[in-house]
Amino acid sequence: MKHPAFSVSAAAVLVLSAGLSGCSLFRGTACEFREPTVPLIENGRTAERARGVWRSRGYGVVLSVSEDGARLFHETKAGCYPDPLGEEGMLAELAFVDPEVNQAPDVLSLASLPGETRYVFDKLGALPEACAAASASWSPPRLFDLFVATFSEHYGFFEEYEHPWKERVAALRPKVTDATEPRALFAVFTELLKGLDDAHTGLSAEVDGETLDFSEGQGVTTKRVLEAGQKAGLSPKEAQRAWMGAWREGVLQTVLKSQGHVAANNRVMHGLIDGDIGYLNILTMGGLVEGEASLEEERRALNEALDEALKSFHHARAVIVDVSNNRGGYDVIGRDIAARFTSREARAYTKRPRNVDVKPQAFLVEPTTRARFLGPVYVVTSDITVSAGEVFTLSMRALPNVTHVGTATRGAFSDVLVKPLPNGWRMELSNEEYLDAEGKLFEARGIPPEEPLDVFPADDLNGGHARAVLKLAALASERAPKRHTQVSEVR
Repeated sequence: MKHPAFSVSAAAVLVLSAGLSGCSLFRGTACEFREPTVPLIENGRTAERARGVWRSRGYGVVLSVSEDGARLFHETKAGCYPDPLGEEGMLAELAFVDPEVNQAPDVLSLASLPGETRYVFDKLGALPEACAAASASWSPPRLFDLFVATFSEHYGFFEEYEHPWKERVAALRPKVTDATEPRALFAVFTELLKGLDDAHTGLSAEVDGETLDFSEGQGVTTKRVLEAGQKAGLSPKEAQRAWMGAWREGVLQTVLKSQGHVAANNRVMHGLIDGDIGYLNILTMGGLVEGEASLEEERRALNEALDEALKSFHHARAVIVDVSNNRGGYDVIGRDIAARFTSREARAYTKRPRNVDVKPQAFLVEPTTRARFLGPVYVVTSDITVSAGEVFTLSMRALPNVTHVGTATRGAFSDVLVKPLPNGWRMELSNEEYLDAEGKLFEARGIPPEEPLDVFPADDLNGGHARAVLKLAALASERAPKRHTQVSEVR
């Protein structure tokens, strides 16, 4: 559920805001976001501050806001076109704008969600001619050029993934003509992307009533699970389900000895190991409420689960936070969890669109007023840990009482930049850089642990995780103070 940037199909993609107070986007240090307060559209009229034509810094978006509505265009050097889902789809994603702007009037700051990713827009005098005269006719060669331009202008990590993009483009361009059929064009696009192996990059299309999808970026562990399933005659979906069942049984039966608790729509498991080592397993940074739910509802469900877990950790000597099977979600959910393990504010990470003139946006872990555990904490990761799970890992590594254990994470941090093509196809790519508190980039390579531990050993895919956790619990017990000192607070 890692937030897709500028996707009209994901909830709350653009929250209009001028959300800066007492800082500048263009000089000084990275700024903190202040939550917006005023709706973009109220009683059929837009907020005056947001009216005009705006071009995003990075992301390839032009936004036109009139008195009574807004339109979004996707812009590249190869052309400009209105978002295929139209105005109604976009308006459902726009929410707030702050009228008290502490920056130049020709700059607007937009946000995906209150307190989350900021998008910087510069004001234009008029809608660009290419957007105003956007063509409804897109031939295969034009679509090829648009696809290439979008990735060339916005994808940030060809070098990190050692992908020969320019050579691939030159080799495949001659294969596309006006006569190229949609299925063949899709094959050319996938050939362009093959080997990129980025979990946040992909392509999907409807061709002759069939859904075509292309994506890569699976970790080694997932590939092993699928290979083992194939040998057993299982489909990929069946193999994943069987393995997840064994993993879950290992957590609840072997690690927690049937004394654990399951909460937040089965996404959180917690309990005590041998009575004095707390164990908290977070499967996703979202989906914590059954069915569709707002972020506010997700955070409420998380806090209820964490309150229960932290209460049981009141006399624990150490806590293990296991995100080795975490599939991502909302970054803010991860910061909410990290806030349970610190007594002081810490700079967790910064982010911005890569190779774009925008100051990095800093995100902090701030101690919660709810239950906290302030003793030794071990955060466990693997190559399955991805996206918001990795961002959570950055947040935890910023805390002095946390030790990072396991294997390196997947290496897919960037929000997914979704680009719907004029023909109805959809491409996704990574365009943002996340840097840790020391300014290090882990995209493509993942975050290496401070202390290696094989969490999903190749020779025991089903049972190895539980054994690894118990091994870590024994180590944590050896290192922890022999006598309990109160490290949990409830306010």
